[in-house]
Amino acid sequence: MASKYSNLTFKGYRRDNGRVGVRNHVVILPVDDISNAACEAVGNNIKGTMAIPHSYGRLQFGEDLEVHFRTIIGTGSNPNVAAVVVIGIEPGWTKRIVDGIAKTGKPVAGFSIEQNGDLRTIEQASRKAKEFVHYATELQREECSVSELWVSTKCGESDTTTGLGSCPTVGNMYDKLIPEGIHGVFGETSEITGAEHICKERAATPEVGKRWHKMWQAYNDDVIEANKVDDLSESQPTKGNIEGGLSTIEEKALGNLEKIGRTSTYIDILEPAEAPAKGPGLYFMDSSSAAAECVTLMAAGGYVVHTFPTGQGNVVGNPIVPVIKITANPRTVRTMGEHVDVDVTGILRRDMTLDTAGDELIDMIMRTANGRNTAAEALGHKEFSMTKLYRSA
Repeated sequence: MASKYSNLTFKGYRRDNGRVGVRNHVVILPVDDISNAACEAVGNNIKGTMAIPHSYGRLQFGEDLEVHFRTIIGTGSNPNVAAVVVIGIEPGWTKRIVDGIAKTGKPVAGFSIEQNGDLRTIEQASRKAKEFVHYATELQREECSVSELWVSTKCGESDTTTGLGSCPTVGNMYDKLIPEGIHGVFGETSEITGAEHICKERAATPEVGKRWHKMWQAYNDDVIEANKVDDLSESQPTKGNIEGGLSTIEEKALGNLEKIGRTSTYIDILEPAEAPAKGPGLYFMDSSSAAAECVTLMAAGGYVVHTFPTGQGNVVGNPIVPVIKITANPRTVRTMGEHVDVDVTGILRRDMTLDTAGDELIDMIMRTANGRNTAAEALGHKEFSMTKLYRSA
């Protein structure tokens, strides 16, 4: 029997590979930090484009380099992106990124600065970017099923209201939309500490649960213990978390897990910035708990809308993915209301049910998918933060 959510539709941009985006960006992507200036110059020259500068891409190696490539290629491949200009200092790695993005079928072109210089590179890349803007602005939205949405989540600046209100709201949304065929993802590996036994049991199968626990244990052993850290105070929980009443990582972890609801189970584990391959369902991504890093990784994994429960108030956005803020903290609504998309303070006042809150979030997701700018978009938040695993060579 179909649910009341089965017939939900939105107007999205269907890409050549069949994926559907809810935004239509033309992005200028640097391969490396020393190509940022050229990318920003192209973005300044050609209106309707967006440069996405970052800090890395030189002398990285091993798994750290693989994460870098996955993140840059994934960002360009995201369905919210219509076309991409890639600029790097040299042609080899530039071509690798161009080739990776080209697999989606979208227009992409690469330019390298060596033996050309900034001025020639900027001119050539600007001409191509202008072509891409004309291409992108003629694309039309078409009606798409809710099942074609990819919705990610992480929480930030959590407090006692987060685990009681805004995180359960996201969980209620997933419990309703995962059965309708959407892709979902949660993560924040270190923030599960103290509730790892519960998270392991939320896997769809014992085998997936064992793999999840092995991944979590590797973080604990290879990062925390390896660096001789026995106290994550002011990092996990953060000072903001502590001010909001979360005195231990265990309390924070239990609130975090409310984001996956009561009935949802995760079907697979993803590496940082990895796209899911097992079809619709909920996934766990091995990711930082830092807001900009985590949202960047999930966007690179192909997710097109992000839900962000917050307690104390978090302002993070993303260049290519709309970030929907949800809070149940009345002080945050009063003092930072311009950052809030979904107000679920009624849950704590007992004049709103969790079921109603979940429906309000679903409504906001659909409105956002149809083109409504989120608070973070309207306020110009475009935080993009690469994940670095270890020192460069």
